[in-house]
Amino acid sequence: MVGGFNHNFRHKGELYHVQTEDGGRKNPRIVTQLFHGGTVLASQKQSYDEILDQDDLSQQVEGRMQEQHKEMLRRLRSGDLDETIASLVKAAPEQVAAPLEPATDAGLEALEEPETAQATSVAEATVDLDELVFAYLAGNDSRYQVQ
Repeated sequence: MVGGFNHNFRHKGELYHVQTEDGGRKNPRIVTQLFHGGTVLASQKQSYDEILDQDDLSQQVEGRMQEQHKEMLRRLRSGDLDETIASLVKAAPEQVAAPLEPATDAGLEALEEPETAQATSVAEATVDLDELVFAYLAGNDSRYQVQ
């Protein structure tokens, strides 16, 4: 079982949280959710029953998790979710406006980012989103290194 990924992302001045989790062998599915202030704005699920007997299951699951996580970030960045977000803000403005609590990921300490990186606007970065996400996930980018 792969633990999961958590990423804070600033879009149009608001901070969003993307979380991807693996259900493990007993519940072989990957779930990615987009949060704002504790409210789930979007969700994507993917089963991996068909690869449970693979020798490299962990690597395959982790790869699928990364792709699904990046896809949710891309959807947010591209504006695909703007209409959904706007309708949810109108429906429950007090819930969506609540402050975002920092998430923890005990299983993947290497992926945790320092507070200063959480406030960085990925949309304003000059690098490609895929490059930035991979650098973040791999922990090989100085912007995500604890000094």
